[in-house]
Amino acid sequence: MNYTAIKNRITRRLLIVAWTTTLVLGFMVSLPQLAHAQDTISPPMVPPGLDVEAGNEVFLLGRGVGTQNYVCAPCDPTNQNCPLGVAFTLFTPQATLFNDQGEQLITHFSSPNPNEGGAIRVSWQDSRDTSSVWAKLVKAAIVRSDSIPWVLLNVKDTGTQAGPTGDRLTKTTFMQRVNTVGGLAPAVGCLSSADLGHQAFIPYTADYFFYKKSKVN
Repeated sequence: MNYTAIKNRITRRLLIVAWTTTLVLGFMVSLPQLAHAQDTISPPMVPPGLDVEAGNEVFLLGRGVGTQNYVCAPCDPTNQNCPLGVAFTLFTPQATLFNDQGEQLITHFSSPNPNEGGAIRVSWQDSRDTSSVWAKLVKAAIVRSDSIPWVLLNVKDTGTQAGPTGDRLTKTTFMQRVNTVGGLAPAVGCLSSADLGHQAFIPYTADYFFYKKSKVN
């Protein structure tokens, strides 16, 4: 094999190595960009009145799986929603929120709010740093007749609390519960005073969007 043939073979090999290296480096550079794009969360489309006010942006999305927990309790029979004098009343949600990789993010339940003298509010606690938020209802909208409503929740007026190792949830200002499936109180099991105290744990799923003040503000 003469010198020219050897030189051509070496050149071809160097070109292949260079092309492969460029391809690998390009892929490695694109990975952070891809990860960043996947981390972007877009606000959901919601019925009128459930939009979060301007100046806030989504920073966290949790896929909730759990139960809406009801107890049969007395109610005002003059209320059109309580013709029997008893009705199932929600006493707490109980759910776990996960990210899209199936990792646990947050637990959801009801608890005393120290910012309101111990008033019971729906609450969310970060599974990693135990920071917490409490919220109150702004508006609800029925989207599916067989499921609990979608809701807009105010956090900025009820308060947050840092955990011993972090404060991820303390920047929350508003929340939306959307894409609900299930969770409605049952139609049977609370029909008379004999049923008082009966409980019902009804499975549901929902998406929870957490908002914070926009960076431009």
